[in-house]
Amino acid sequence: MKEFRYIHGVSSLCLDQSLCIGCKMCSRVCPQAVFSHQGGKAAIQDHDGCMECGACGVNCPVGAVSVNPGVG
Repeated sequence: MKEFRYIHGVSSLCLDQSLCIGCKMCSRVCPQAVFSHQGGKAAIQDHDGCMECGACGVNCPVGAVSVNPGVG
């Protein structure tokens, strides 16, 4: 979602693609459409669109996604 921005470059969103199993749960729960999937793995397509709600981190079954809600 390119229209919504808070402060450029401060989101604490991190993705460890080596842990990703391609379940797409991050995409399903993200209200800002921050994630895409390439080659069977999640990718962050819009890092600055992250509002740090934490839904992706809580719902990732393997801990590939982390975010510190409210930091940015």
